[in-house]
Amino acid sequence: MKQNRLGSSDLLVSEIGLGCMSLGTDEKQATAIIDEAIELGVNFLDTADLYDSGRNEEIVGKAIKNRRSEVIVGTKVGNRRVPGKDGWTWDASKAYILSAVKDSLRRLGTDYIDLYQLHGGTIDDPIGETIVAFEELKQAGLIRHYGISSIRPNVIREYASRSGIVSLMSQFSLLDRRPEETTLPLLADSGISMIARGPLASGILTDNGSTKAERGYLDYSPEELAGVRETLLGLTNEGRTMGQTAIRYALSAPSVAVALTGASSAHQLRINVSAAASQPLNDAELKALRSATKPNTYRDHR
Repeated sequence: MKQNRLGSSDLLVSEIGLGCMSLGTDEKQATAIIDEAIELGVNFLDTADLYDSGRNEEIVGKAIKNRRSEVIVGTKVGNRRVPGKDGWTWDASKAYILSAVKDSLRRLGTDYIDLYQLHGGTIDDPIGETIVAFEELKQAGLIRHYGISSIRPNVIREYASRSGIVSLMSQFSLLDRRPEETTLPLLADSGISMIARGPLASGILTDNGSTKAERGYLDYSPEELAGVRETLLGLTNEGRTMGQTAIRYALSAPSVAVALTGASSAHQLRINVSAAASQPLNDAELKALRSATKPNTYRDHR
């Protein structure tokens, strides 16, 4: 599988990554999916301390115990569980990040994290303090590089201009083209890579996604989605499935290094990874796909 450099880092990541959130808590099944992903050429695995209250990191750590050097592990920080309270609270403080990384390292069973990402963020965070935390972890060798996971342009701009982030994880697909307005050009100018999550738009952009489309998506009504799916099916050619076309669309943006796809079964994994063997979209195809979908824009946090 093709590998791309993540920003200005020394991390070479597979163009299709495995989002581990959907693996579930069946350790045997999850390990089998991760093993097969690696055999298929996937080397980027993304998890977070938030997923299954840390259980996801534990499962990923056990699965890669004997093949740590074969994978690039990304995890995230910022969502904090307060004892005695339900749910999570947001904490981007230096003190919490320096503490939380130790728990993630323990659960992952490793002494370093390849890509440590802020799992969200607001413009009201102590951004300077947050950056210092990541830089200290990098200098200490506990993380190799850091990035952020955000859909907020105002937050993204701050980190792009003030920090050493190498990546931005953000939602991006044919049905969510918001990053095309300002975020992707900013990343290109800054030498930062995007990890595109949700390229299949919650499964709507797959051959069997008609039932998922009945719930609507962003500013698309169910009726609109039915029409868009019909048009996209008509545009799918060159031996590609709709899902392969959708993943290739996300990868067509020069700043996108990874299309991050989830998988809850080996079958689903193989379908997603098959996009790596499909042909990139040409200019005419890209133009047609854009004409068939909305150029969504961000309304908040601009």
